[in-house]
Amino acid sequence: MKYGDPSLKSFYLLEILMKRTDEEHPLSAAALVKVLESEYQISVNRSTIYSELRKIEDAGVDIVRRESLPSGYYVGSRQFELAELKLLVDAVQSSKFITQKKSAQLIRKLESLCSRDEAKQLSSQVTVYNRSKTLNETIYYNVDRIHSAIFQNHQITYQYVEWTMRKTTVARHDGAYYNVSPLHLVWDDENYYLIAYDERRKMIRHYRVDKMRDLVIQEDLRSEQALAQKIDLADFSRKTFGMFSGVDRKVHLQGKKELAGVLLDRFGTDIFMRPLDEETFSATMTVTVSKQFFGWLAAIGPGLRLVGPPQVRDQYRAYLEEILNGMQD
Repeated sequence: MKYGDPSLKSFYLLEILMKRTDEEHPLSAAALVKVLESEYQISVNRSTIYSELRKIEDAGVDIVRRESLPSGYYVGSRQFELAELKLLVDAVQSSKFITQKKSAQLIRKLESLCSRDEAKQLSSQVTVYNRSKTLNETIYYNVDRIHSAIFQNHQITYQYVEWTMRKTTVARHDGAYYNVSPLHLVWDDENYYLIAYDERRKMIRHYRVDKMRDLVIQEDLRSEQALAQKIDLADFSRKTFGMFSGVDRKVHLQGKKELAGVLLDRFGTDIFMRPLDEETFSATMTVTVSKQFFGWLAAIGPGLRLVGPPQVRDQYRAYLEEILNGMQD
């Protein structure tokens, strides 16, 4: 940006206040004069500063004058509070579906929404987690295209890939393109999933967004069958485990009283639960029955038992026997 235009001194002054001031770092009128002259090539006096500050306030910016030392002027309320920006930085840094490069870019943009000194606090809290982050930056643009398709009411096509033993990806079904009507994007278990209506299979399915390749928005509008689908996302997330497909069944569990919180944290307080005695309880809820559900149940241990229905108990027993058989030499 080329500085030195006196007609833009209000803009320059606002830029200084936004970048350099906060409650702990105000700038006096004399300091503002000095910065304008030395860095923006604009010669003003303190009277001009006072006049420009009133204009900025009239435009809706919260300019606060601090009387106690260090005294001076600073921007009070901003679009984002520092605590809110810290939460956003944490979310970006801990999200494995965002690449390291894109994470750094997003965090720099978030830092621009606060003062320089507050930005140092954001930078100091960024930690390189001992965890994997995707190397596939296309997910960032896939999410954007899916949002656009939903907003514009269009179908999408893409290839769906999976990992090989050689750490490469290969398209499923010999590179066939999936044709779906996108319905919702869900962030679950640190991954983005698309909930969509499969136009060929005529059913609701969900897909990992980071495994989509060559995603294209089609001219065809989403089908009437797709738009007729009513999905309770909160209920959907409670019933599924790791976003793996299965059949929805009502199951009955019995557990020790100390495990009641485990069920309530997972399924919410709407499930039916009643005490059997002083030490145990029973609970009934609808889950998507899958190996992932069985794995979750097995990980909790003998303190929580699956008591019905019989068909699901038989499936659970077969799941455990398969694991035990696989451990035999």
